[in-house]
Amino acid sequence: MEFIQFHPTGMVWPPSVRGILVTESVRGDGGVLRNSEGKRFMFDYIPEVFKDKYATSEEEADRWYDDQANNRRPPELLPRDEVARAINSEVKAGRGSPQGGVYLDVSTRLPAAEIVRRLPSMHHQFKELADVDITKEPMQVGPTCHYIMGGVEVDADTGAAAVPGLFAAGEVSGGMHGSNRLGGNSLSDLLVFGRRAGAGAAAYVDALAGRPRISEESVATATAEALAPLERSGENPYEVHHELQRTMNELVGIIRKAEEVTEALEGVGKLKERAQNVGAAGNRIYNPGWHLSLDLRNMLLVSECVAKAALLREESRGGHTRDDFPSMSAEWRTKILRCGLTPDGSSVTVEEQVQTAMRDDLIALFDRDELKKYITQEELAAFDALAKE
Repeated sequence: MEFIQFHPTGMVWPPSVRGILVTESVRGDGGVLRNSEGKRFMFDYIPEVFKDKYATSEEEADRWYDDQANNRRPPELLPRDEVARAINSEVKAGRGSPQGGVYLDVSTRLPAAEIVRRLPSMHHQFKELADVDITKEPMQVGPTCHYIMGGVEVDADTGAAAVPGLFAAGEVSGGMHGSNRLGGNSLSDLLVFGRRAGAGAAAYVDALAGRPRISEESVATATAEALAPLERSGENPYEVHHELQRTMNELVGIIRKAEEVTEALEGVGKLKERAQNVGAAGNRIYNPGWHLSLDLRNMLLVSECVAKAALLREESRGGHTRDDFPSMSAEWRTKILRCGLTPDGSSVTVEEQVQTAMRDDLIALFDRDELKKYITQEELAAFDALAKE
């Protein structure tokens, strides 16, 4: 649950549209990222492992759009987590836009008619939602939470969870994408494991001796819990939700450190108490405030899972970056963190488990010389030992 992918470019202004994605095609069609000083800053953030694949000058980067075979890619097209971290660093260094993002500029790169032709949805989105004409001015963008690599623990063949009768597939299930999902793989995940989960659920139902029944007492308890927010005049649930978003974004966001994550956990604990007393005005007919009142418990538990796992994993890998532990650890590569609930369901527990080893036939598909570009020497030694076994 500590591995969260941040999409580098979401809308940051106005607040009502904050987080709405700005497609990567804007950068693929020539859009560049600039800070408040007008500098095209991504050239300063090319990791050593990617140095041979990405342009180191604006001239070469610009040539790539017309001649990809003979030029390296612009650094704006680095993997999402690299771009997101770079933007985050620029904002924290005080070189961000007034609203806390950076500038994505395509207006000075292409003629207006060409922008509208190539990026019709983006032109419409910014014009309608932010009153920004992207053919005339840059967009303000910033990282936004995009994908969670963790999720419900399921059987890989059937999609069955530990709860009898519960099956999961797609982003809600964990383990498919390791520490960082590759672009496009979520669709493949849905197709493959969606089918497996559907077939697994059908087989489960066919094997039942009789139709399961729920006790009247359980139904009455669930009903009382669901209706409680409508029957009390407590705090507005949106205030608690906003504070939870702010806490997680600022303290357990792209770059993490122990003291900030610890502070976030303290904040989540206080928000849990506030969430128990929220109230929703109105009735059961189309009442988003009531729905949010009910959702807050799960949002808080998921936030606690993310924060506790992030605090425990003392390394940086994929979608998890620790400022106080900036390197990958060969020891942590073999561990996976499993979150659960305390018996009363009020808090989260986290336990270390041994990561299942990769099958020999899959290990054989890796090119050792290519692999050593992406992992530490300790991990490479562990890989070699595993291959020998």
